[in-house]
Amino acid sequence: MKAVLRPSRRTTARHPVDEVLSPGRLALYGTQHVLAFYAGAVIVPILLANSIGLSTEQLVHLINADLFTCGIASIIQSVGFWKVGVRLPLLQGVTFTAVSPMIAIGLAAGGGTDGLLVIYGAVLVAGLATFFIAPFFSRLIRFFPPVVTGSVITIIGLALLPVAAADATGGAGPTSDPTSGKNLAYALGTLALIVAIQRVFKGFMATVAVLVGLVVGTLAAWALGDAHFGAVNDSAWVGVTTPFYFGWPQFSVAAIISMVVVMLITAVETTGDVFATGEIVEKRIGREDIARALRADGLATTIGGVFNSFPYTCFAENVGLVRLTRVKSRWVVAAAGAIMILLGLVPKAGAIVAGIPHPVLGGAALAMFATVAVVGFQTLTKVDFHDHRNVVIVATSVGLAMYVTAQPQVSQAVPGWAEIIFGSGITLGSLTAIVLNILFHHVGKDFGPAVAGQPGDGTVRLDQVNKMTRDEFVATFADLFQGPNWMVERAWEMRPFTDTHALRRAFQEALFSGSHEEQRELIKAYPQLGSQFVADGLSGEASLRDQSARGLTYLAEPERDVLATITDEYRERFGFPLVISVRDADSFDRILEQRRERLGNCENQEHAAALLEIAKIAGYRYDDFLQDANPIHSARTRWSSNR
Repeated sequence: MKAVLRPSRRTTARHPVDEVLSPGRLALYGTQHVLAFYAGAVIVPILLANSIGLSTEQLVHLINADLFTCGIASIIQSVGFWKVGVRLPLLQGVTFTAVSPMIAIGLAAGGGTDGLLVIYGAVLVAGLATFFIAPFFSRLIRFFPPVVTGSVITIIGLALLPVAAADATGGAGPTSDPTSGKNLAYALGTLALIVAIQRVFKGFMATVAVLVGLVVGTLAAWALGDAHFGAVNDSAWVGVTTPFYFGWPQFSVAAIISMVVVMLITAVETTGDVFATGEIVEKRIGREDIARALRADGLATTIGGVFNSFPYTCFAENVGLVRLTRVKSRWVVAAAGAIMILLGLVPKAGAIVAGIPHPVLGGAALAMFATVAVVGFQTLTKVDFHDHRNVVIVATSVGLAMYVTAQPQVSQAVPGWAEIIFGSGITLGSLTAIVLNILFHHVGKDFGPAVAGQPGDGTVRLDQVNKMTRDEFVATFADLFQGPNWMVERAWEMRPFTDTHALRRAFQEALFSGSHEEQRELIKAYPQLGSQFVADGLSGEASLRDQSARGLTYLAEPERDVLATITDEYRERFGFPLVISVRDADSFDRILEQRRERLGNCENQEHAAALLEIAKIAGYRYDDFLQDANPIHSARTRWSSNR
């Protein structure tokens, strides 16, 4: 009887983002997100209520409504349906960008409940507008290369640090006391505990370090009489937020336009958060992902207008928590959303969370917000900083963002329509990065970065390199190597080059693609180490620059004789000169030591070793080209090397 071979079932690996954890872990990790998020979640309704003259009872209802809608919005964004929700571990919260415009709208309408109804009318329309423009906005993704997204993510992290610092000193406003040793102890103690857990433990304990830090810090403060939970007794067990609790929304054209502008600016921040989270969870972000995230923002904002809340966006605070804990599952955020819905329905539970002392929360926030900036640094490593335009984009956007963050009163010096931009370092820095990227990379003729030549004498830019004939290309870059030019000619065939990194890789690929005979011819063309021909410049300026870096062109006679003896011995052994990237050697003795190590190799191994050394030498010479062509990069490099 024949055995029937059944095809094996195909198994597809599940991305960590889609991993469904056990209920216990979902609850624990979700609680950690909520605790980290809570202070930022409730600050907007508190600021708004105090500014437009709402009562304490109305404020409590706003907080419950905010938490309830935050939970719904987070589930929409993380779980997703149809074309709504990016399905990443992104927690939704009320955007700080909307605070000033909403206060202005509310006061213009007379304050109190009347002002609140006009705010809700503007929020409803702005949410619907965001939902429908999402696919059009997502087509602008080409205007968000790493130089923009990296700048925006870095700005988000750095701009949030003062918020954490304010909490660490006791909270913004009259409760702040930077001179309090007790506040300092709570903040640094919480931070130190989180760091210690990350260092000592692995696995599960490391992932709940922030939660443990918050709980332990709060218990310590409670034991010392600095954490108060009296509001728990005063809170009701159940508090249901009903649609249009304060009345039917009122619509004002000016208010609607202002709120639509807020949502467009928020869309930029959301885009940055989506890219940041994509970097953290190692998931490629495309145009459709941005559209789905913005639709979720729009839908959540519309729901907020119905359920007495405000405009929603991805919360950067929790992006840092994902990076810190390395828990990438989006279902954790969905669990956090469910917990927030519960908190919105059970005021007593919310009051317990609200009892976390500001310094304890600030200590944890310092770690989380800084990790957002680190993600930005990682993104910026993909940027070609040999291109001076990118240096200008990053420096200007980060500089302006920090200017507004450090001096928030600056917004009072600009016209009213510009306050929404200058009122937030994240907003100003993000818009600056986007506009400068368009100005430098998309408007007018794009010359590309300078890659050779010298300012004043004529520099060669990347677009000019892409248009060069073979002979022009060889004449420009022949000095990267010694002797034959076959590798430069083959690099020319790999045009066009997208950036200076691509041009560098082309030379490397061409070098290692040569035949054994071609490579041997190239190796033999390199001069002997410490040769008088090199010292006299007869082997070319590039060789002189290489070997003078470690003093081989002005050795004393005994050292020169020793070097000549060992290089002659090497040539006799292998039939080609000893090739060493001298700039990698930290001393003359290290060069001699490397020769002794390599003399025992076989010929084929030394052939490969020589090619690797040639690639390193070419890399240094290529950097020399870039330094000469780019004065700012050159000055920076030389300054750092002379420190």
